[in-house]
Amino acid sequence: MPYLPYTEQEKQRIFREIGVSSLDDLIQSIPSSLRHPQILMSHGLSEIEVQRQVLKLGSRNTATTDFLSFLGAGSYEHFIPSAVQEMVARQEFTTAYTPYQPEASQGTLQVIFEYQSLMAELTGLAASNASHYDGATSLAEAALVALRQTDRTKILVARSLHPHYRDVIRTYLAQSSYQVEEFGFLAHGGLDLESLQKKLTPDVAGVILQTPNFFGGVEDLNGVSDRVHANGSLLIVSGHPLSFALYRSPGEWGADIAAGEGQPLGMPLGFGGPYLGYFVASQSLLRRIPGRIAGLTEDADGKRAFCLTLQAREQHIRRERAGSNICSNQALCALAACVYMTFLGKQGMREVAELNVDRAHYLRERVAKIKGFKVDLERPIFNEFVIHCSRPVAEICKKMMAARIFPGVRLGDYYPEFKDCLLVCATETKTGEDLDRFLEVLSQC
Repeated sequence: MPYLPYTEQEKQRIFREIGVSSLDDLIQSIPSSLRHPQILMSHGLSEIEVQRQVLKLGSRNTATTDFLSFLGAGSYEHFIPSAVQEMVARQEFTTAYTPYQPEASQGTLQVIFEYQSLMAELTGLAASNASHYDGATSLAEAALVALRQTDRTKILVARSLHPHYRDVIRTYLAQSSYQVEEFGFLAHGGLDLESLQKKLTPDVAGVILQTPNFFGGVEDLNGVSDRVHANGSLLIVSGHPLSFALYRSPGEWGADIAAGEGQPLGMPLGFGGPYLGYFVASQSLLRRIPGRIAGLTEDADGKRAFCLTLQAREQHIRRERAGSNICSNQALCALAACVYMTFLGKQGMREVAELNVDRAHYLRERVAKIKGFKVDLERPIFNEFVIHCSRPVAEICKKMMAARIFPGVRLGDYYPEFKDCLLVCATETKTGEDLDRFLEVLSQC
């Protein structure tokens, strides 16, 4: 049976109505060679043959279980308690659909509500949405919120913000009348506040920055919110969510919006996804928050119940009043984050954050003693730092990989001024033996 079961007579009637003679007239822009391609498929395989084929393909990957990984730059290898996977795998969550009917979706709605509550506490802000697709889209939506809230035309973005996030923000605004302008960083990678002040003009709707920044440095944002707010602009802060359990949170820095990547909260690296974008805002921006928000209420019998309370989606409210066309969220990833934060608790998250700081400081201090490599020992960091190499980074990476070590991210791929630099990350997953192994091989490069 055809996917659209029209009879030939019905098709001809439709063609006459719209003024064409055939389907080909409607797809003239598609080359004829591509309209009916020959699809060559092999004969079907048995189950055991499929398993062998999948295992064979999988063996071509190199995983963090096979190599020691010191990669970071937005995707982090953190320990995930078994309880997280156990809850995420429960079928009532894995098969749940969008909770449009609250009477049939209390479990999903409660998970979203609990996630929102935890993210609000972690970031020090008033209201969280149910999540976004990833950190990049979350920040791009934050930029839109600032532009609409202030009725201005420009977004200022720190160059020390993750390069991929900057690209997505530009893509979001590319076909609009809005502008994106960047301000610089100092030689050590920290914010250039003079550059920010010079570019903080009356048309700036919002300022987006990251701490810890892309280079791993923890920024001192004292006075930044005062400068931004004095200009009538919004302050948007991104950062590694676990760092907020130890260092000052976006809310404590005076941010209006906290937006970024939630992957470290119980999600594996997973080839770059699925991840979770967190978005938390001040009370004054509550009705500007994109996506959906779950709330606590009472049912007809006066019992506690959960429902979707605010949705700025264009399909749910008048289009001219809609803040976003984002209509979904990463509910299963939000569940993972919710279980992770609940399982660890406030003290547990702080301890994990302290372990990250400890591992990164141990590694940085010892790299500084290896000839041919330089690091900044003065800058405060969380779990990443920059290594300046006297030899070509490509050669160092090749030798490290030969020793089954992912040495870090080559910064020159994103910043020409850091062409001979590595961005190295050490999380709580690294033992003293792992760190010493890295140092041993690096010293031989």
